[in-house]
Amino acid sequence: MKTKTIALTTALTLLCSIALSDSTGTPLRGPVYTDDGRLTLPEDYREWVYLSSGFDMAYGPLAMSGHHMFDNVFVEPGAYKAFLATGTWPDKTMLVLEVRGAQDKGSINKTGHYQSTEVMGREVHVKDAAHLEGWAFFGFDGTKPAKMTPRTADCYSCHANHAAVDNTFVQFYPTLLPIATAKGTLSAAYKAESEGRK
Repeated sequence: MKTKTIALTTALTLLCSIALSDSTGTPLRGPVYTDDGRLTLPEDYREWVYLSSGFDMAYGPLAMSGHHMFDNVFVEPGAYKAFLATGTWPDKTMLVLEVRGAQDKGSINKTGHYQSTEVMGREVHVKDAAHLEGWAFFGFDGTKPAKMTPRTADCYSCHANHAAVDNTFVQFYPTLLPIATAKGTLSAAYKAESEGRK
Protein backbone atom coordinates (compact mmCIF):
# COMPACT_ATOMS: atom_id res chain seq x y z
CA MET A 1 0.00 0.00 0.00
CA LYS A 2 2.84 2.38 0.90
CA THR A 3 4.53 1.74 -2.48
CA LYS A 4 1.27 2.52 -4.33
CA THR A 5 0.86 5.76 -2.36
CA ILE A 6 4.42 6.88 -3.18
CA ALA A 7 3.94 6.03 -6.86
CA LEU A 8 0.63 7.92 -7.00
CA THR A 9 2.14 10.94 -5.24
CA THR A 10 5.08 10.96 -7.67
CA ALA A 11 2.76 10.71 -10.68
CA LEU A 12 0.55 13.55 -9.42
CA THR A 13 3.59 15.75 -8.75
CA LEU A 14 4.82 15.16 -12.31
CA LEU A 15 1.40 15.93 -13.77
CA CYS A 16 1.15 19.14 -11.76
CA SER A 17 4.55 20.28 -13.01
CA ILE A 18 3.46 19.68 -16.61
CA ALA A 19 -0.22 20.72 -16.56
CA LEU A 20 -0.41 24.20 -15.07
CA SER A 21 -3.14 26.80 -15.26
CA ASP A 22 -2.98 30.39 -16.37
CA SER A 23 -4.97 33.29 -14.90
CA THR A 24 -8.01 32.28 -16.98
CA GLY A 25 -8.03 28.76 -15.51
CA THR A 26 -7.11 27.21 -18.87
CA PRO A 27 -4.86 24.14 -18.58
CA LEU A 28 -1.34 25.04 -19.71
CA ARG A 29 1.25 22.42 -20.50
CA GLY A 30 4.60 23.76 -19.39
CA PRO A 31 8.13 22.90 -20.49
CA VAL A 32 9.77 19.64 -19.46
CA TYR A 33 13.51 19.63 -18.71
CA THR A 34 16.04 16.86 -18.29
CA ASP A 35 18.08 16.62 -15.09
CA ASP A 36 20.88 18.64 -16.71
CA GLY A 37 18.54 21.49 -17.75
CA ARG A 38 17.96 20.58 -21.39
CA LEU A 39 14.50 21.15 -22.83
CA THR A 40 12.63 18.21 -24.31
CA LEU A 41 10.96 18.88 -27.65
CA PRO A 42 7.15 18.66 -27.36
CA GLU A 43 6.49 15.80 -29.78
CA ASP A 44 2.92 16.88 -30.53
CA TYR A 45 3.68 20.54 -31.30
CA ARG A 46 2.16 20.24 -34.78
CA GLU A 47 -1.18 19.63 -33.02
CA TRP A 48 -0.83 22.98 -31.21
CA VAL A 49 -2.31 26.27 -32.41
CA TYR A 50 -0.78 27.37 -35.70
CA LEU A 51 0.07 31.10 -35.67
CA SER A 52 1.72 31.88 -38.99
CA SER A 53 4.25 30.98 -41.68
CA GLY A 54 7.00 33.17 -43.04
CA PHE A 55 8.81 32.76 -46.36
CA ASP A 56 12.52 33.61 -46.63
CA MET A 57 12.34 35.92 -43.59
CA ALA A 58 15.62 37.35 -42.28
CA TYR A 59 16.10 39.89 -39.50
CA GLY A 60 19.71 40.76 -40.28
CA PRO A 61 21.93 41.47 -43.28
CA LEU A 62 22.87 37.81 -43.80
CA ALA A 63 20.11 36.52 -46.06
CA MET A 64 20.45 33.03 -47.52
CA SER A 65 20.98 33.10 -51.26
CA GLY A 66 19.84 30.36 -53.57
CA HIS A 67 17.99 28.49 -50.83
CA HIS A 68 14.36 29.24 -49.93
CA MET A 69 12.68 28.30 -46.68
CA PHE A 70 9.43 28.52 -44.77
CA ASP A 71 9.14 29.00 -41.03
CA ASN A 72 6.02 27.84 -39.20
CA VAL A 73 5.10 28.97 -35.70
CA PHE A 74 2.98 26.96 -33.25
CA VAL A 75 1.98 27.84 -29.68
CA GLU A 76 0.82 25.64 -26.82
CA PRO A 77 -3.02 25.81 -26.72
CA GLY A 78 -3.36 26.95 -23.09
CA ALA A 79 -0.96 29.84 -23.70
CA TYR A 80 -2.90 30.77 -26.84
CA LYS A 81 -6.18 30.96 -24.92
CA ALA A 82 -4.53 33.10 -22.27
CA PHE A 83 -3.25 35.47 -24.97
CA LEU A 84 -6.75 35.79 -26.43
CA ALA A 85 -8.02 36.82 -22.99
CA THR A 86 -5.19 39.11 -21.90
CA GLY A 87 -3.12 40.15 -24.94
CA THR A 88 0.06 38.75 -23.41
CA TRP A 89 1.70 35.40 -22.64
CA PRO A 90 1.44 33.55 -19.31
CA ASP A 91 4.42 32.02 -17.57
CA LYS A 92 5.37 28.60 -19.03
CA THR A 93 4.39 29.64 -22.58
CA MET A 94 6.12 27.67 -25.35
CA LEU A 95 6.27 28.69 -29.01
CA VAL A 96 7.83 26.34 -31.56
CA LEU A 97 9.49 27.63 -34.73
CA GLU A 98 9.77 24.90 -37.36
CA VAL A 99 11.89 25.66 -40.45
CA ARG A 100 11.27 23.71 -43.65
CA GLY A 101 12.86 23.85 -47.05
CA ALA A 102 10.89 25.32 -49.95
CA GLN A 103 10.32 23.54 -53.25
CA ASP A 104 9.18 25.02 -56.55
CA LYS A 105 8.99 21.96 -58.77
CA GLY A 106 6.94 18.89 -58.07
CA SER A 107 3.70 17.18 -58.90
CA ILE A 108 1.43 19.62 -60.78
CA ASN A 109 2.99 22.83 -59.40
CA LYS A 110 3.90 25.29 -62.16
CA THR A 111 4.72 28.45 -60.18
CA GLY A 112 5.34 29.53 -56.60
CA HIS A 113 6.73 27.52 -53.70
CA TYR A 114 5.46 24.93 -51.26
CA GLN A 115 6.93 23.36 -48.14
CA SER A 116 9.10 20.28 -48.42
CA THR A 117 9.02 17.32 -46.09
CA GLU A 118 12.55 18.22 -44.95
CA VAL A 119 12.68 19.89 -41.52
CA MET A 120 15.75 22.13 -41.51
CA GLY A 121 15.56 23.04 -37.85
CA ARG A 122 13.39 23.65 -34.80
CA GLU A 123 13.60 26.23 -32.06
CA VAL A 124 11.47 26.60 -28.94
CA HIS A 125 10.97 29.98 -27.27
CA VAL A 126 10.04 29.44 -23.62
CA LYS A 127 8.83 31.80 -20.91
CA ASP A 128 9.79 30.33 -17.55
CA ALA A 129 10.39 32.66 -14.62
CA ALA A 130 11.54 29.94 -12.21
CA HIS A 131 13.95 27.99 -14.43
CA LEU A 132 15.06 30.57 -17.00
CA GLU A 133 14.48 33.96 -15.33
CA GLY A 134 12.15 34.94 -18.16
CA TRP A 135 12.32 34.03 -21.84
CA ALA A 136 14.92 31.73 -23.40
CA PHE A 137 15.60 29.96 -26.70
CA PHE A 138 16.41 26.29 -27.30
CA GLY A 139 17.64 25.18 -30.73
CA PHE A 140 17.10 21.52 -31.56
CA ASP A 141 19.29 19.17 -33.54
CA GLY A 142 16.73 16.55 -34.48
CA THR A 143 14.48 15.64 -31.59
CA LYS A 144 16.96 15.08 -28.77
CA PRO A 145 16.75 17.45 -25.77
CA ALA A 146 18.39 20.83 -26.36
CA LYS A 147 20.61 23.12 -24.32
CA MET A 148 19.54 26.70 -23.79
CA THR A 149 20.95 29.11 -26.36
CA PRO A 150 23.52 31.32 -24.55
CA ARG A 151 22.26 34.75 -23.50
CA THR A 152 25.00 36.35 -25.60
CA ALA A 153 23.25 35.23 -28.83
CA ASP A 154 21.80 38.00 -31.01
CA CYS A 155 18.28 36.55 -30.81
CA TYR A 156 17.90 37.81 -27.22
CA SER A 157 18.70 41.46 -27.96
CA CYS A 158 16.71 41.34 -31.21
CA HIS A 159 13.59 40.14 -29.42
CA ALA A 160 14.11 42.58 -26.53
CA ASN A 161 14.45 45.52 -28.92
CA HIS A 162 11.86 44.70 -31.58
CA ALA A 163 9.21 42.33 -30.20
CA ALA A 164 5.65 43.62 -30.38
CA VAL A 165 4.46 41.82 -27.25
CA ASP A 166 6.32 40.35 -24.28
CA ASN A 167 9.55 39.42 -26.09
CA THR A 168 7.70 37.76 -29.00
CA PHE A 169 7.24 38.82 -32.61
CA VAL A 170 3.47 39.11 -32.47
CA GLN A 171 3.77 41.64 -35.31
CA PHE A 172 4.16 38.61 -37.61
CA TYR A 173 1.13 36.74 -36.22
CA PRO A 174 -1.83 38.24 -38.12
CA THR A 175 -4.54 36.83 -35.84
CA LEU A 176 -2.87 38.03 -32.61
CA LEU A 177 -1.65 41.52 -33.51
CA PRO A 178 -5.21 42.99 -33.52
CA ILE A 179 -5.84 41.43 -30.09
CA ALA A 180 -2.68 42.95 -28.61
CA THR A 181 -3.55 46.29 -30.19
CA ALA A 182 -7.07 46.22 -28.74
CA LYS A 183 -5.85 45.21 -25.27
CA GLY A 184 -3.05 47.78 -25.22
CA THR A 185 -0.20 45.30 -24.73
CA LEU A 186 2.04 46.38 -27.62
CA SER A 187 5.56 47.28 -26.52
CA ALA A 188 6.77 50.88 -26.60
CA ALA A 189 9.67 49.85 -28.87
CA TYR A 190 7.35 48.26 -31.41
CA LYS A 191 4.97 51.24 -31.38
CA ALA A 192 7.90 53.63 -31.92
CA GLU A 193 9.16 51.52 -34.84
CA SER A 194 5.67 51.44 -36.34
CA GLU A 195 5.34 55.21 -36.08
CA GLY A 196 8.76 55.64 -37.67
CA ARG A 197 7.68 53.63 -40.72
CA LYS A 198 4.68 55.88 -41.42
